[in-house]
Amino acid sequence: MKKRASFLKALFVILAILIAGLYISGYGYLIELGAKVVELGRTSAGLEDYVYFDSREIPKSDDPQAWPLHADYNSVPATTKLKKLHQDHKTVAFLVIKNDSIWHEQYFEGFGKDSKTNSFSMVKTIVSASLAKAIEEGDVKSFDQPVKDFLPWLKGPYADELTVGNLATMSSGLKWKEDYENLLTITPRTYISRDIVDVMKTLPIEAPPGEHFVYQSGSTQLLSLVLTAATGETISDLVRRYFWNPLGAHADAKWRLDSPENGIEKSYCCFNSNARDFSRFAALFKNDGVWNGKQLISADYVQKSITPQFEDGQDYGYGWWLGSHMGKRFYSMRGHNGQYAIVFPDDDVIVVRLGRTQLPDLPGVRHSADYLGYMEEAFAMLNNETTTSPCEHTVSRYRNCP
Repeated sequence: MKKRASFLKALFVILAILIAGLYISGYGYLIELGAKVVELGRTSAGLEDYVYFDSREIPKSDDPQAWPLHADYNSVPATTKLKKLHQDHKTVAFLVIKNDSIWHEQYFEGFGKDSKTNSFSMVKTIVSASLAKAIEEGDVKSFDQPVKDFLPWLKGPYADELTVGNLATMSSGLKWKEDYENLLTITPRTYISRDIVDVMKTLPIEAPPGEHFVYQSGSTQLLSLVLTAATGETISDLVRRYFWNPLGAHADAKWRLDSPENGIEKSYCCFNSNARDFSRFAALFKNDGVWNGKQLISADYVQKSITPQFEDGQDYGYGWWLGSHMGKRFYSMRGHNGQYAIVFPDDDVIVVRLGRTQLPDLPGVRHSADYLGYMEEAFAMLNNETTTSPCEHTVSRYRNCP
């Protein structure tokens, strides 16, 4: 018995030393991460993570507005290729919006029009647009205002040079490697952290800002901290005031927090809503910032946000991914595992897909084959329908139609 007691005591001491070592070395988050892996039975982020983590509720609009259904709603069946994409990559929601009316809509795995799912990085587009609104309202002077005016604790050799615009265009020079698979890297650490400000304070601005496009979730997290410091409001409250309420969001949303004690949103991801309400933001930008006859965000910013900012970032603007396919230009909100809200402004079409998996990026580009596949099959379906005038099925609150 004495030997057993001695062994257990020694084991306890060793474990205590190991745990202390993890915290001292900055890897203490692995303990909580391990606990979540056991609880959830998986090692990757999921669509329904809001159920298992703390979040802040964003109430639905004071004046909820239903999406109109197109006269040809669900009259054209999904193509064989689209059905296979849905099956292979576990789609949970797929919408095609034409002339500001829902033309095609499907849900899978028990999901429906009111089911919440994780935006992942689609919300980066919303956070970037919130910066434009803060500038419009005078809380931030311009896209060129230094970040240290709001976050004086920012460190690194180039911290004084960093502007709020650099954060929105993914050109911050932040020490951050975007990696979703290696649990020892900063991305999963931030995802699990219960004190996200403390994590961000450890990350220096190590390269000259404003020179190169480097996609980093940490830049968006810093941007939301700037907005909270500039306005005195949480990013959740700002997004509701700027967009969610005037856009007529039909359901409450949830934005994941680091912890109830700190109450800071994981603003580079983890905005939980439904496909129809995510689509409102895409429609707002398709219609040059106008909703219900009101200019919610300046048309100048809309154009600025969908214009490439760097030679090595021709596919990114201010929070929007840019491109062309099938001879059609598009811009999109994109998130991990294939969350897409894709705008085809010249065709008056929006394609929204939410789901569990996606293919790896194609060689030499920053998008995947399934991303293009959803576009191709949506237009294959649309091309089976008789062409209608751009305003025939449009509700006047979205755009100016006779």
